[in-house]
Amino acid sequence: MQYFQAVKIGKERASKAQMTLFDLAGFAMLTLTTKKVDGKFLPVGEEVLTAVIHTADGYVTILVDEDGYTKAQSKALEKNEAVEIFKKAKDSGIKEFSGKQVEIWTESYPTVQNE
Repeated sequence: MQYFQAVKIGKERASKAQMTLFDLAGFAMLTLTTKKVDGKFLPVGEEVLTAVIHTADGYVTILVDEDGYTKAQSKALEKNEAVEIFKKAKDSGIKEFSGKQVEIWTESYPTVQNE
């Protein structure tokens, strides 16, 4: 797949995740649209899963693909606020991301929703 095709498909998928999170949280930022696997650019995956991470700015509710690449994120919040949005996502039918690490930009963060 060519890079521009991966970006186009990934942007569509990430934009859907962003709108879903916007409906749940009142704010959502688009994050990744592509991922690099074995040296090739691919669009973020179709599956939408949820988790909470702890960044330097606070706790963030995220929607990720099956590989843990973040498609959308909330703003930085207090932990209880991020967990409430996470619970809303699960109640709406979004499954919990079962992995231990997620990728945003060039950073990797552990998931903390079950701490």
